[in-house]
Amino acid sequence: MELNNLTAISPIDGRYRHKTGKLDGYFSEFALIKYRLMVEIEYFIALCEIPLPQLFDFGKENFTSLRALYEDFDIKEAERVKELERTTNHDVKAVEYYLKERFFKSGWGRWSEFIHFGLTSQDINNTAIPLSLKDGLAEVYFPLLFELREMLAGLAEEWKDIPMLARTHGQPATPTRLGKEIRVFIARIDEQSKYFGQIPYSAKFGGATGNMNAHKAAYPEIDWTGFANGFVSEVLGLQRSYPTTQIEHYDNLAALFDNLRRINVILTDLARDMWLYISLEYFRQKIRKGEIGSSAMPHKVNPIDFENSEGNLGYANAVFGYMAEKLPVSRLQRDLTDSTVLRNIGVPIGHTVIAINSLLRGLNRVVVNREKIESDLENNWAVVGEAIQTILRREGFHKPYEALLDLTRTNQKITRESIIDFIDSLDVSDYVKSELKEITPSNYTGF
Repeated sequence: MELNNLTAISPIDGRYRHKTGKLDGYFSEFALIKYRLMVEIEYFIALCEIPLPQLFDFGKENFTSLRALYEDFDIKEAERVKELERTTNHDVKAVEYYLKERFFKSGWGRWSEFIHFGLTSQDINNTAIPLSLKDGLAEVYFPLLFELREMLAGLAEEWKDIPMLARTHGQPATPTRLGKEIRVFIARIDEQSKYFGQIPYSAKFGGATGNMNAHKAAYPEIDWTGFANGFVSEVLGLQRSYPTTQIEHYDNLAALFDNLRRINVILTDLARDMWLYISLEYFRQKIRKGEIGSSAMPHKVNPIDFENSEGNLGYANAVFGYMAEKLPVSRLQRDLTDSTVLRNIGVPIGHTVIAINSLLRGLNRVVVNREKIESDLENNWAVVGEAIQTILRREGFHKPYEALLDLTRTNQKITRESIIDFIDSLDVSDYVKSELKEITPSNYTGF
């Protein structure tokens, strides 16, 4: 069958294409070819700017036309690269041959042998891939994560004064406020997001086994280490790893995946908590006309957005975890196992994008059920026992915890009246009794 959204094997390119489509500019086969082409062209320009003696007369006025080869690169040109690859059976060599073709068409044929001069394919892959990842995260992932963060901030502010029964171990616990519980997730996202600025996008650039052997053999008088450092950092905007084998270490890439994983774990926690709050009826979900929650039970409005998010976050993290563990391991100076794995970088990012979109959709659907929240507080007066025994400690009361233990740990319902009766029975001043009677499940929420 012809490939389209219905025939795609991966849901990233099928069912969820409307959510992940922007990623194809960074993680598709087309994108990889385009980024490789960009590195090859920028490298050739950098050689001209040394200049190598043989490139001295390649006019700088040609640089704009040269850069247009990757800036205006389209599917038709990518198909030509793939046609060449069917002969070469080598994807990077196909890019080199394609570029040489374009050189001859432009009248630059006599300089074409300085395309890919002294390089190995990993000098191109290990710069093109971190470049595409850097751009993809900046253009798609970070704006989406920030949108989620800002939605949470808005909800935290909107719900900041709503008291709510907390649950530890699933059991009624010291009351909190709904807005504060949302702020917990904001703080966690913010804390982990700081690390993105500390993890460099690393690149390997050093020839066949990392030593720039061919460069030195051809032009021993040139400071090739300085050239490589400058090219990677100043032209490409990456950080050059040195020394290396034939390939990048991938340690920083693994750290980046681990950081993405940690944020996904936080978002999983959020999705599960929202699911549970809906189950507790603390939230209702907006009903959409025509939407069906169950094929058999017409009354159901299921928390499908939070379930979808959790499932996609889990899948993304399984792939992130594998990549973080696999990529830094390569036999001796290199084996090829990293190549096929790197082609899947867009997969966990795609599932993460789907998950965040589902979270946004789910959060946009929830409506606070104040009646249920207030009812749960009123039905759990036992939770003020912590406050009462703590004030009694302040007053020097003998064994206050044990006194509250005898009152509350009986499997009998504790009501406002039973709490007041208990307070009236205490051997404390009327002022302290009055203070204790002011405490309710709705106002005992701390700071």
